[in-house]
Amino acid sequence: MNRVTLAIIAFFGTALLLYWQVQSKRGDEGLAVDVSARPDYIADNLKSVEYNELGLVNSRVSAKHMEHYEEDNMTYFTEPIYLVYPEQGEAQWQLQSTKGTMNKNSGKVILENNVIINAINSNEPIQSIKTSYLELDLNTMIMTSDDNIYITGSDFIIEGVGLYADLNAENVKLTSQVNGTYSAH
Repeated sequence: MNRVTLAIIAFFGTALLLYWQVQSKRGDEGLAVDVSARPDYIADNLKSVEYNELGLVNSRVSAKHMEHYEEDNMTYFTEPIYLVYPEQGEAQWQLQSTKGTMNKNSGKVILENNVIINAINSNEPIQSIKTSYLELDLNTMIMTSDDNIYITGSDFIIEGVGLYADLNAENVKLTSQVNGTYSAH
């Protein structure tokens, strides 16, 4: 064998060795899957009921899709619909949105994108509240938002920025930039 043949063999051998190392590293990366990023539970067309300490219904939730992460105690919903039951025990409000998050540790629910809150009873003075972001504390039944709020009732429309609502006390307050229109029938 002459020098040229040895050089060609050494060149192709080195190229083959480098190719093998790159392929083995790619294979190792594919095996290193982060299992913690996977949800512990997944449900489609979910329907769930949560009870308070007295055994009374606290809330009902249905969703198109749900993913629960046990380690973080977080649940993510697609198209959730919540029925909340204040202290009186009857469902008074239906909350829905495009997506939602619930932190089981704090009892907080965050609804985002096209949030609509409808009164269950047609005799309620406030019939509908619309916003793009809302937080609900299931322990205290207090809803808050810092976004634009649109409230409609049988004879009025009110717009404002920011919301504070205590569902147990049946008290709703817009925090700033409030404008309203009233029309008597």
